Amino acid sequence: MAYDPGAIDATLAAAVGDEPQLIAELREAFLESVKRSVGALKSAETPDAWSAAALRLKGLAASFGAVRLMALAGEAVNGPAHDGAVLRRLHRAIDRL
Repeated sequence: MAYDPGAIDATLAAAVGDEPQLIAELREAFLESVKRSVGALKSAETPDAWSAAALRLKGLAASFGAVRLMALAGEAVNGPAHDGAVLRRLHRAIDRL
């Protein structure tokens, strides 16, 4: 799956216009939310909690056009709870955002 580094910024620009400061603030808020969602995955105590956290992450990623992150969250939803490989790929995808 291709990674489009400008997708998030394009989505934000479409929402708020040519406001670089606001785009930067919203991007930072998005990244913080993503990191909290991954934290919820890591701390999920049950498979249902894992799935719920993965679904929240998938929705968040979809809202911002983060296609790769959305796909990885979908893998987490459909895979086993606490899948270390998925968590590692999620961290790599976040580092690229």
